[in-house]
Amino acid sequence: MSIGVLDLFKIGIGPSSSHTGGPMAAAHKFARGLQADGLLEPTARVEAILYGSPGLTGKGHGSDKVVLLGLSGEKPELVDVDTVDARLAQMREAGRIKLSGEHEIPFVVGEDLIFERKISLPEHPNGTRRPSAAPSRRSATRSWTCGG
Repeated sequence: MSIGVLDLFKIGIGPSSSHTGGPMAAAHKFARGLQADGLLEPTARVEAILYGSPGLTGKGHGSDKVVLLGLSGEKPELVDVDTVDARLAQMREAGRIKLSGEHEIPFVVGEDLIFERKISLPEHPNGTRRPSAAPSRRSATRSWTCGG
């Protein structure tokens, strides 16, 4: 069995894969899951809660940025890093994001993106929970990012 450099290192955004690549991929998967289940258009709100290590150090590692990008439909290995700062500034200024790049909802960092510094999810210290609300349904997912 041969191992290449891309088996050892992930291409993506940020200094820590467990705080950036993992949360971004999980947020992307969550938004795509809403779309696949026919829940994207009826979704009125999404909340992302970072627990444990990402809750404590995620802001310094850029976890807040990558969650916004992932929910907006970006993937870690495909994001255009030259446009990230401008896109994030626009999202923060508007207080809105487009889920999967299609469905615009209100989203305010500090209200809808929460760094939970005092609680860890029991399954793993790098945990994220994403509840969403649609008029007739409420759903939530959890994910854990182990890095690498």
